[in-house]
Amino acid sequence: MKIELNIPWLAGVSRRKRWLLGVSGGMDSMALLHLLKEGGFRDVVVCHLDHGLRGRESTGDARFVKRVAEGMGYAVEMGKADVRGMIKEGGGSLETVARLARHGFFGECGKRHRCGRLLLAHHADDQAETVLWNLMRGSHGCRGMREAAEIGMGGRRMEVVRPLLRVRKAEMRDWMLSHGFKWREDASNAECDVVRNRIRIEVLPLLGEIAGRDVSPMLARAAEAAEGLRVIAGWAAERADALDPQGRLHLGVFRGLPEVLQAEVMAVFLKRNGVGGISSDLVARGVGLAGSDASPSLNLPGGGRLRRRAGRIFVDVG
Repeated sequence: MKIELNIPWLAGVSRRKRWLLGVSGGMDSMALLHLLKEGGFRDVVVCHLDHGLRGRESTGDARFVKRVAEGMGYAVEMGKADVRGMIKEGGGSLETVARLARHGFFGECGKRHRCGRLLLAHHADDQAETVLWNLMRGSHGCRGMREAAEIGMGGRRMEVVRPLLRVRKAEMRDWMLSHGFKWREDASNAECDVVRNRIRIEVLPLLGEIAGRDVSPMLARAAEAAEGLRVIAGWAAERADALDPQGRLHLGVFRGLPEVLQAEVMAVFLKRNGVGGISSDLVARGVGLAGSDASPSLNLPGGGRLRRRAGRIFVDVG
């Protein structure tokens, strides 16, 4: 018996728009590919990047994706990156460099096809991993992936949508099997030398064992609640006129906000001023800068300083 998946986004979006779709050949992205085809999406550009990490298996993934996508009548963009070479030349972790390579590739595809919309197949289990990983890295708040967000990719702003973010991986597997759809298995996903893999294979099951329940849904809900608080903080900053016309933070208004909102407003302020690497520690130090007896400035990651002067807090790129 065929199982059906309820994806609200698919029901509410126009089929006339062109969409880029990132497809690795794995179960998640192949599920989204088949959902788009069954949902009547005609103008889809399937984008596959070979990271050059798995030899013949990577080549097999590319051939598989190309064959299935072209069989559906979709345009296909195939790319290749030397991720290990990029790491050797510029440093960085495997995960980070591979992600940057994908982003650059998606940006190029968007430029060629005049399309600023990208679909990715992250699901609810990916969201749980992301929340834990961000907490471990010291990111501000219980941050997860957003269902829809604007992200810079290869020098181009892309509207990124994750329609499967509320769907469990097990649900997708059951759906794929019930329809007889095939996918490629990536053996490296079972290796514990990558942090995200260890979170999925070791940490989440251990947390579930300790809690006596599946913790992934709870982590996903925590991320949704945190996103709601960030939206409220942005609204509060606007309503309270916390930012002046030059984009500086009004110290008097900021000090008058409830403490629970001060951290979120500070995070919003830093992000709007292009500050990267916003950690919980940076936000806390930024809030502390508002104190009258605090040092009038602090260093920002990547250069520049956050300064307090004449009743304002502002970013000095120096």
